[in-house]
Amino acid sequence: MKLATIDSTVALGLALFINAAILILAASTFHRSGQTQVAEIGDAFALLAPTLGVGLASTLFAVALLASGQNSTITGTLAGQIVMEGFLDLRLPHWLRRIVTRGLAIIPAVIVAALYGESGTAKLLVLSQVVLSLQLPFAVVPLVRFTSDRAIMGGFANSGWLRAAAILITLTVIGLNSVLLFQVFGG
Repeated sequence: MKLATIDSTVALGLALFINAAILILAASTFHRSGQTQVAEIGDAFALLAPTLGVGLASTLFAVALLASGQNSTITGTLAGQIVMEGFLDLRLPHWLRRIVTRGLAIIPAVIVAALYGESGTAKLLVLSQVVLSLQLPFAVVPLVRFTSDRAIMGGFANSGWLRAAAILITLTVIGLNSVLLFQVFGG
């Protein structure tokens, strides 16, 4: 448990750092130069080098995006595998489990990219975030409930203050996602 906690904390911390760095760099670069028309990742990639005057900027941006995506994918895949093995008691050979989990993650993106090209992948990225905001409460609420239950977790159950913090954070995330969904679908 201790090593799994360290592993997931480091992985999520790196993902947070990379994503924050990407957003801060892009926002400060484009705001300073008055380029507020940047709406997609492709625009940001194309405009970074001319705006910063460094040819390597676009390449570093792409590498950071790739690292962030890989970190998120690996963390999510490992979490799914742990749930499959632990809570659902599904035992699959390692090679089959890897094919299934990675296939479920990448096949939809490959299909959209093949059928619709760059514009389709940008729309898929936005749609994936909307779907994520819709399903997030269905994953987080049971997670907080299960990790706070001493009958399930035993000595590893959340303490009172951690449970309260988790509930507060969960309600905040659900509230913010509700506002986002209202803005997207309600006008």
